[in-house]
Amino acid sequence: MTDLTARPEAPAAQPGEISGHAGELAVAVARAHGVETMFTLSGAHVFPMYDGAVKADPPMRLLDVRHEQTAAFAAEATGKLTRVPGLAVLTAGPGVTNGVSAIAQAQFAGSPLVVVGGRAPQNRWGSGSLQELDQPPIVASVAKLARTLPTAGDVLDGMDEAFRAAGSSHRGPVFVDVPMDEFFSSAVGPEPSGGSDRGAEPDTDAIATIASLLAAAARPVLILGTDVWADGAEVAALRFVEDLGVPAITNGMGRGIVPGGHRLLVTKARGQALNGADLVVVVGTPLDFRLGYGVFGGKEAGSSPARVVHVADSPGQLSAHATLAASVSGDLTSVFDALQGALERGPRPDWTDWVTDLQATVGQASERDRALLTAEADPIHPARIYGELVPRLADDAVVIGDGGDFVSFAGKFVEPQRPGGWLDPGPYGCLGAGLGAAIAARIARPSAQVVLLLGDGAAGFSLMDVDTLVRHNLPVVMVMGNNSAWGLEKGPMQMLYGYDVAADLAPQTRYDDVVKALGGGGETVTDPRQIGPALDRAFAAGTPYLVNVITDVEAAYPRATFGI
Repeated sequence: MTDLTARPEAPAAQPGEISGHAGELAVAVARAHGVETMFTLSGAHVFPMYDGAVKADPPMRLLDVRHEQTAAFAAEATGKLTRVPGLAVLTAGPGVTNGVSAIAQAQFAGSPLVVVGGRAPQNRWGSGSLQELDQPPIVASVAKLARTLPTAGDVLDGMDEAFRAAGSSHRGPVFVDVPMDEFFSSAVGPEPSGGSDRGAEPDTDAIATIASLLAAAARPVLILGTDVWADGAEVAALRFVEDLGVPAITNGMGRGIVPGGHRLLVTKARGQALNGADLVVVVGTPLDFRLGYGVFGGKEAGSSPARVVHVADSPGQLSAHATLAASVSGDLTSVFDALQGALERGPRPDWTDWVTDLQATVGQASERDRALLTAEADPIHPARIYGELVPRLADDAVVIGDGGDFVSFAGKFVEPQRPGGWLDPGPYGCLGAGLGAAIAARIARPSAQVVLLLGDGAAGFSLMDVDTLVRHNLPVVMVMGNNSAWGLEKGPMQMLYGYDVAADLAPQTRYDDVVKALGGGGETVTDPRQIGPALDRAFAAGTPYLVNVITDVEAAYPRATFGI
């Protein structure tokens, strides 16, 4: 048996050094990199991390949850919201494997995340000790880096490497584990300094080529994605849009960079913009299924697809499958500023007529939306929820989507006023992330509204963590579109086969009673006229509160792609 009580004293530290057990050293590195909260679920393999957090000066906040997936999703959302790597600490074996979906989501979304796993003791390895599992090979395919730090002496450098990798372009998750016996052992080493690597300067020839393409374009469209926010380029991006007058569409955490209602935000005219453009410049998001795999227009007889420019924060993020007219990678603020400078040195493009056409379509779409947003239908049309919610959202609200059809409606109707306030499942499409993201948002933005949009199906993955919100006094408004079905699957299956199976849930389940049982508040709404008053009660509650709105399962979101 491994004796964890017989631990030698930590070696003495010289000036410029620190000493302590491996958990203390790991916490010191995390603190140096800006971490303020450790998300976890209690496990003996990682007790030294807790001891390090408690004894740090000042102590590091420990946020314990009810399922490891929530700890990892909370850390992933923290990375998105703060642009500092989030930290999840997961016990060995099932603790780590329960966190893999969140690690994969971070990989797909480019979220800075460090996950520290417990590991069976090295001095018993191969003997069949509890939860003895070689974890890095399991995680490696969905992480920037996955490795074991074999001794206490490896922790300072190994943790620093983990945080630097997670926080540098292209951002993503890093996993490290430490054998239990070594976690309790001590070491000495240099005081950690923190920091991450700034993106490279963009290639000047590529900038000149893209500037020439923009100058020659009659109908350009700019798409701003998550990495524009992650790279801290939101100010440069908005300046580029406004000074040059280029119409823009936003997605992911790019939402809000061009504020909702801005004359150059043409997301509501997306179809016309992308089908009619002669040049599409995509910045900070992959050319995946959400963007037609990088093919825009060319569907009508005699028309040609738009030329496409792809801009990314690092070379590995540039599309390898799409036909590109040009591409460039590097620090995205530098890219925007260099492009703007190049365009302003030549004849200024005039896209007024193009913008005017798109603005007209935006206006028409807004008029059409108004009928849905005010619908009196019975059962309730899910759009009516947004008709009541959107006017109640403050400019600094954090809106989190965890669901299928219901959250798709949110993408249509919610246009954030500020960047960094929109969290959705992203290209990985993982349900169950919402409660973790809500926990993270309430901590990261203590004075902001935090609204979690839940499908009733998605709620089943993590609603138990309302208990975490209650225990840690984290008030969040939860709004559920409850259509008693897996709506995103029910419609497509009927379309393909003429019937559906495994798509129905229990009708009108009182999920608000579950929230009440866990110490929060809530109510069920079946009358569209009562949605607004229920939301007002939720915002005023000062406690986790679920507005459970029973919606029409037949009111499906009219989607153009099923992700394949």
